[in-house]
Amino acid sequence: MPARLKSKLTPLFILLALCLQTLAGCSKPQAADKAEPATITGAKAPQRIVSLAPSLTEMLFAIGAGDQLVGRTSACDWPAEAKKVPVAGSFGCPSLEVLASMNPDLVLDVDLADDQLAKKMAEMHIRREHIRCQDPEEIPGALRKIGKLTGHARQADSLATVIENGLAKYRKEADAKQHKTRIYLEIWNDPLWTGGRDSFVSRLIGYAGGHNIGDKVEKEYFQVSPEWVIRQNPDVIACMYMAKEVPAAEKVKGRPGWQGISAVRNDRVYDKFDNRLYLRPGPRILEGIAGMKKLIKSNEK
Repeated sequence: MPARLKSKLTPLFILLALCLQTLAGCSKPQAADKAEPATITGAKAPQRIVSLAPSLTEMLFAIGAGDQLVGRTSACDWPAEAKKVPVAGSFGCPSLEVLASMNPDLVLDVDLADDQLAKKMAEMHIRREHIRCQDPEEIPGALRKIGKLTGHARQADSLATVIENGLAKYRKEADAKQHKTRIYLEIWNDPLWTGGRDSFVSRLIGYAGGHNIGDKVEKEYFQVSPEWVIRQNPDVIACMYMAKEVPAAEKVKGRPGWQGISAVRNDRVYDKFDNRLYLRPGPRILEGIAGMKKLIKSNEK
């Protein structure tokens, strides 16, 4: 993800402001995951865990390992209990000094901002596990891996199974649809950014039975022009950020030349979303799909 964009979007979820910081990361290639960890139980489980990604923090709490968390990133804002945990740094970019002071016995990450961080942590003898979790289908596996690492394998497997079954159900329903609502997801407004084919949110829209107009581009997130959006003529526009003065939806409707877009003409421009549900590949994925599905269904009447 471009550094310029990351600086604009401070963690809300990633607020896009919160938005993209929580999205996924820097999109840098990661080394292949290690072999599956052996299941750990009882006193052998790590008791001083530091999470370097909001999605992982959510997973830890979801499987009952929240009490083992001693450090998080400034973007880790859910559940509410997570905010009480000391901050080790920003998303994927911890302060090594602060990290060391937390004396962690396990550090979890999905995407480090600097490849040198992994090397330095190894030199400091800090145990680190990379958790691959960028697509909806990877969430169950990520949960199971974290469950094995933290001594909560049973809880993690139960939740992972629920998510797998839910994804299968939504996929079947989506595949059966003949007409799919065309959605323009505006990640940021200055400049305009949206999600491409490789983005998590595009996959989420697909599971909800919609079509992301950004799928034409094989990127995670990319900048677009107002003219590009006009040409795509989306049925729905979803603003994934908070405007400071005039509501985002109202500003979009007032843009020059946008009055002919189907979404604007039919008053189908929306804002005030909980970005964490739609941009964060975490344990609440089914809730995010349900929310997007509800939005799509309301516009098919």
